[in-house]
Amino acid sequence: MPPTDASTDAGTVPVTDPGPGPSTDNEDTLDLRLPDELLALLGCEVEAAGGDGLLDHIGGWGPIATPVGAFQLVPVRVERDLPLVSRWMNDPAVAEFWELAGPESVAEEHLCRQLDGDGRSVPCLGVLDGTPMSYWEIYRADLDLLARHYPARPHDTGLHLLVGGVANRGRGLGSALLRAVADLVLDKRPACARVVAEPDLRNTPSVSAFLSAGFRFSAEVDLPGKRAALMVRDRSLRDLL
Repeated sequence: MPPTDASTDAGTVPVTDPGPGPSTDNEDTLDLRLPDELLALLGCEVEAAGGDGLLDHIGGWGPIATPVGAFQLVPVRVERDLPLVSRWMNDPAVAEFWELAGPESVAEEHLCRQLDGDGRSVPCLGVLDGTPMSYWEIYRADLDLLARHYPARPHDTGLHLLVGGVANRGRGLGSALLRAVADLVLDKRPACARVVAEPDLRNTPSVSAFLSAGFRFSAEVDLPGKRAALMVRDRSLRDLL
């Protein structure tokens, strides 16, 4: 799956790989490209290399106000962002779950798999008050290998997150941003009724962060490389949790 997963407060909260992606090394995502005819039926535009029509053009979502500051998802550009992403991936707290430590080429390959795909996973930097401080993968869970392990619904959207700097961990930032981004997805993707995530069950801080962000525990699922907690944030419950 994506690089497995880590905790918001421990350093990461991913979910499945791109292949898109949540994210990981595409081993846990469907290894196929959707036919253009099917994409047209879904009402999605497939853009060349790195297009994100399947996710309603994340690059145009703009900044949002959150309890911790102004936040924006900025799609990754390898030539600009690779050194930063690779540095975060080499943090031991992150590497334990994402398994993308090593030379920059490791993270570069992971990013390019998503950017060169059909847009079902979009890697982004999370920019808080003007400073890049987190890495996200927003992906179509219903088109990911994850969909083989739970009763997926059309347009289910998944999240992977890692908080980059040690100074930003353990302060509740992960939970606050998970809630904000999940709600942003629901606002910008009207066809999406649920935002999902699959942190490693052993990663108690990660599961706790999702619960604090308004996700509910749905089930335990066996995924490649881990037993995961399927976490779900429902549009119908967003004002209650």
